[in-house]
Amino acid sequence: MQKHTIVVCDHIHTAGLEMLQNDENVNFIMAADEPKDKLVTEIIPQADVAITRSSTDVDAFFLEHAKKLKALVRAGVGVDNVDIPGCSKQGIIVMNVPTANTIAAVELTMAHMLSCMRMFPYSHDHLKNQRIWKREKWYGYELKGKKLGVIGFGNIGSRVAKRAKAFEMDIVAYDPYIHPSKVTDLDMTYTKNFDDILACDVITIHTPKNKETIGIIDEEEIAKMKDGVVLVNCARGDLYNEDALYNGLKSGKIRFAGIDVFGKEPATDNKLLDLDNIVVSPHLGANTYESQYNIGTQAAENAIAAAKGMAYPHALNLPIDESKIPSFVKPFLEMGQKIGFLASQISKAQIISIKVTGQGEIGNYVDSLSTFVTVGAMSQSSDKINYVNADFIAKEKGIKIESDNLGDSSVYKNLITAKLTTSEGTTTISATIFDDGVQRMVALDGFEIEVPLKGNMIMFKNSDVPGVIGSVGTTLANNNVNIADFSLARNANKEALAVILVDEAVSDKTLKELSALDACLNVSHASI
Repeated sequence: MQKHTIVVCDHIHTAGLEMLQNDENVNFIMAADEPKDKLVTEIIPQADVAITRSSTDVDAFFLEHAKKLKALVRAGVGVDNVDIPGCSKQGIIVMNVPTANTIAAVELTMAHMLSCMRMFPYSHDHLKNQRIWKREKWYGYELKGKKLGVIGFGNIGSRVAKRAKAFEMDIVAYDPYIHPSKVTDLDMTYTKNFDDILACDVITIHTPKNKETIGIIDEEEIAKMKDGVVLVNCARGDLYNEDALYNGLKSGKIRFAGIDVFGKEPATDNKLLDLDNIVVSPHLGANTYESQYNIGTQAAENAIAAAKGMAYPHALNLPIDESKIPSFVKPFLEMGQKIGFLASQISKAQIISIKVTGQGEIGNYVDSLSTFVTVGAMSQSSDKINYVNADFIAKEKGIKIESDNLGDSSVYKNLITAKLTTSEGTTTISATIFDDGVQRMVALDGFEIEVPLKGNMIMFKNSDVPGVIGSVGTTLANNNVNIADFSLARNANKEALAVILVDEAVSDKTLKELSALDACLNVSHASI
């Protein structure tokens, strides 16, 4: 019986080690205490699968010696120390363990919330270290009756809300990627208006870190908040703009903040530490014995499954086996992910279904296409989505995935179409690749329009009346937005669509001015 060699490069919980030791198909090597040079040059060359944490850099030196390695498990969430492109180039599948610390992160959030309201760390220091007994200095606030704004109602945010409700707080949740019933069924308030969150007494954030969420709380948002608001972030650094947070705390607009994560870590020289109305911790979201047990055992389970070739749970870069598909297919798979991503940005709402069709020879690979479209469409709402778990996560969220081979195309040699149905409507995008190799959108919601799938784009739908192009151009010019390409299409309903490629991301202010034009029916912005 063939044994698979699994090398543990960094310390994990003993329960995980026991799982590896007790599997008769596994040759287990514990190398956490070995010098890193020896680990990389002498032990890693033997490994079929490796388990790492933050102490081992999976860099060019590591990969140079990982000749047999087919999978790498990062025991935790972050993969900053892993060269994922380098792993992909060598066909090494990279996995992480993203859900093992859920409860730890939830409870840390509650600890920060309570510490902010009652100033426990400061009163503790006053008595224990300064030996001052001054009760009148430490009047705090109760959670009961306060309004809690929860940004992101996923695995962690929803659990924070449930615990806060037990404290008799009123919960307002903002998450454009879930069905409102997920909130309202818990007797909480769901909102699509971000200003409702800004009006809360306490605000906590639990979102992925991406272009949409970085700096989601900035100077403008803080200015709209009520005086004395409390902010908590135990999710990811930079979701709150740290300069804006500092200014708000220093002015007193923000009464207190509880922060576990920072834009740059270690954060020992962060200016937020100079303030006396902030509670901080050094990124302790996963630092409980229970979460370490979960991380260790899940990492071991994933490593064993990968070693045996059974599955690659939470794979971040599952490679395509190009030996089993024609060379022309891979660019279409990549394009499928792009149009899924584009559709989700146009229709920022809870996804109900995704249907993918293929025409021409590419139709024979429509099932694979549907996976890539699903990954693209759901990546805005889940930072855990990948090619392995896409169908599972879609099923978990109640999203129906369909695919259909429509046979030969009368117009294009190969054509793929993705139809994204959300709680607010549908978005349908068709795309193809011509002989020049450029990926192009050729239809959007019934409008035949040809646009390269790259860069920043504005989708402007309007009544088909004179003067619209000039008004749009003037509005963009007034906002210093440079137009790179301007494509137009019309339909039989006296409606027109412009897809405008611009040189940079478009501000909310610009979009509001465009939407205010008399002929505008709707306007959206996307970046791919």
